[in-house]
Amino acid sequence: MSIRARRGRTVRWAVPAAAIAVIAGAIGAGPVIAAVQGDPALPERTAEQLLASAAQAGRAGLKPMSGTVMQTASLGLPGLPEVPGMGGSSPVALLSGSHELKVWYGGADKVRFALPGRMSETDLITNGDQVWLWQSDENRATRVKAGSGERGEEAARAHEALPTATTPQQLAQQLLRRVGADTVVSVSNTEKVADRAAYQLAFAPKDPSSLVKEVKLALDGETLVPLRVQVYARSAAEPAFEVGFTSVTFSPPAAENFTFTPPTGAKVEETSLAELLKERRPERGEGFEDAEKLKSEVGTVGEGWTTVAVIPVSEQELTGQGQGEGSSGAGIGAIGDALLKSAKPISGTWGSGKVIQTKLVSALLTDDGRLLVGAVTPEKLSEAAGRK
Repeated sequence: MSIRARRGRTVRWAVPAAAIAVIAGAIGAGPVIAAVQGDPALPERTAEQLLASAAQAGRAGLKPMSGTVMQTASLGLPGLPEVPGMGGSSPVALLSGSHELKVWYGGADKVRFALPGRMSETDLITNGDQVWLWQSDENRATRVKAGSGERGEEAARAHEALPTATTPQQLAQQLLRRVGADTVVSVSNTEKVADRAAYQLAFAPKDPSSLVKEVKLALDGETLVPLRVQVYARSAAEPAFEVGFTSVTFSPPAAENFTFTPPTGAKVEETSLAELLKERRPERGEGFEDAEKLKSEVGTVGEGWTTVAVIPVSEQELTGQGQGEGSSGAGIGAIGDALLKSAKPISGTWGSGKVIQTKLVSALLTDDGRLLVGAVTPEKLSEAAGRK
């Protein structure tokens, strides 16, 4: 397989994740502080104090806890075909509907994620030097082995076997690192999330070319752990993307949550982390060796809320043409085709192409082989195409 073909597969996996990353990473440094709102329920803190305290709490590390996270996306995408063999745990599935994730955290070496399905459950359990992936629909238990010196990397990356294992903490970390002068920040102390009193930081962009109206980040009033992130589009009253706890307990989970024994009759396998990631995310796996090369080729235009990512990719790569007939490749290619069918022609001094706009993200595929993605209007993408 050529580097260009593998790069195309890597790019197609990157697009859904990049869309969310552009939204979350669209905030730069030095906030404009608005007044505290609402009647006091928690001790009053300014946005500056709250940001500093939250950053300090993040450096101290997550406290033992357990809970249920609900992620909901309503981006206004056209109907997308299902990807064979990837179901609700694929990045594509995250682009619409609601998805539940159960989390148990007993420390860096005791972590469990459970992703319930319609008639199944996928679990990723880390307990010391034991890492298991349980897939009930296939009645399969996979033990992830680690070589000498690999345990730290295994623990850090094992959650990638569950593409939907996105928590409020993971998204909030990106937000808190990038609060900027192009952002108006306000804080309230009267929120309630998962039956817990919470502070809420609201980030609003000043640039009208951003499709994001506001991002709301709720922090637990006692622990300052992020409990919920909501992203609002300018065109909608309800969040276009939301991830938050529906229930949470800040106490050490029972030891049995991290103990796993394969059920009688289950198919038991052993594999490495690299092979597991390749199997669970085949498109990424086939192009994984080119990730650094792809990263070096991706550029950006603009900054803050109007940052636009520029990725070298052709329509043929995006739709998988000429790259084999594997079920995953064909499925991802079908999604690319479905998206492009909803695209509208666009042209400018930079040439011509096709543009897609959702509530939060716009994408421009140029005829000269560039994909521009950002939480901005199509006009802003066209402007960026002329600058890159």
